[in-house]
Amino acid sequence: MRYFHAFITAALLGASVTTLHAAPTSKPNILHIHADDHRADGLHALGSPLLQTPNLDSLVEHGMSFTHCYTMGSMVGAVCSPSRAMMLTGRSWQRIPKAPAAKPNASDPTTFLPRVLQAAGYQTWHMGKYGNGFPAGLAEFQTSIKDDAQGKTPENDREHCSQRLADGTLEFLKSRTASHEARPFYIYLAPPVPHDPRSAEPQFHKLYDPAKIPLSPAFLPQHPFDNGEMTVRDEKLAPWPRTPTDTQQQTADYYSCVTGLDHHVGRIFEMLKANGQWDNTIIIFSGDNGLSLGEHGLFGKQNLYEFGGMHVPLVIAGPGISKGKSEALVYLMDLFPTIAEFAGAKIPTGVEGKSIVPILHGKQTKVRDVLYTAYRNCQRAIRDDRWKLIRYPLVDRTQLFDLTNDPHELVNLADKPEHAAKVAEMTVLLTQEMTRHADKFPLTIP
Repeated sequence: MRYFHAFITAALLGASVTTLHAAPTSKPNILHIHADDHRADGLHALGSPLLQTPNLDSLVEHGMSFTHCYTMGSMVGAVCSPSRAMMLTGRSWQRIPKAPAAKPNASDPTTFLPRVLQAAGYQTWHMGKYGNGFPAGLAEFQTSIKDDAQGKTPENDREHCSQRLADGTLEFLKSRTASHEARPFYIYLAPPVPHDPRSAEPQFHKLYDPAKIPLSPAFLPQHPFDNGEMTVRDEKLAPWPRTPTDTQQQTADYYSCVTGLDHHVGRIFEMLKANGQWDNTIIIFSGDNGLSLGEHGLFGKQNLYEFGGMHVPLVIAGPGISKGKSEALVYLMDLFPTIAEFAGAKIPTGVEGKSIVPILHGKQTKVRDVLYTAYRNCQRAIRDDRWKLIRYPLVDRTQLFDLTNDPHELVNLADKPEHAAKVAEMTVLLTQEMTRHADKFPLTIP
């Protein structure tokens, strides 16, 4: 680890050497922890009683939790890739940069979040996931340190990835103190967990006995029909039919990675408190996409169920932020204008996300009435405060769920005559949202 720490220290001191005399500022620091494949209920305080996550739970206790946050959609099985691109550009899934001449300003790096914050006087720093993490955006951080934990050597193994990211963050904070750095910081910490392979430090695996982990009410041996993406990589990580034993073991390993991450995040929190920056730091915890882990017979994130692919955790805590839970329908791309507003930064033309600062300050309860999600050409969904419709064009299937009375989406109401009007109403709303977000795929095909 000596070489790693030396590398981190040199990189950080080099990045800050020209800013020794920066003017003081009253702008808040921003620490953004963005986990990989983290379910919306993936903390003890968010609905998983067996999970041990005391540090991240403290954010839930003292900040605002958004129970209905989503990434909008994906045209690829690696849902994390467009998800992170949307978040760092503020644009919807069909308008994120795809080529140099994709859209006006779409590939202009000055419109990416790190450059927007830098222009507002922030020191920007990233460490963690890089591949499938929107590299074009990550390259615009003043310091960006890759750590996808894909190596096999002791210096770069998966088991200690959360530790390494915490170590790197602590070195960054120490370097700021050593150089008397006065600019506020934006830290984008992107741990590659709890994404598989799910290997944490041994002490965290010992905390969870697979036999004692209950199955979800939505667990099934297999999905009841072909949803258009049944054999993607993630779905091959479990046997067919799905078994309780394998599902419990995978969930235990998942929990171990989350608890390991929480432990090392706690070390960062302690540093912020020790150096007097805790009270002036806004902390955001979020995930790039969810994971099914056996629900509806699925294991990946390539689906539109509530506890499947697009539903993610979002917790924000810090100075001036109200405490409690919000049921507002929000997207990850809403973080772009939200963070920019925290920073007093100018929001570029083309940003489609909506700032949720009014909700955080208790001035509004929502920013939109409906929310739509999508996956490739085979799945589309729309939801409001109560109802959700999922459409599968390739197999001419429709599902309608009453989320208030059926949160695990166990009973499909779409074929019941008494709900025909609701299906028609939700289909119209879905079509409108698809048009709004440049989604031209048909809901019905020959």
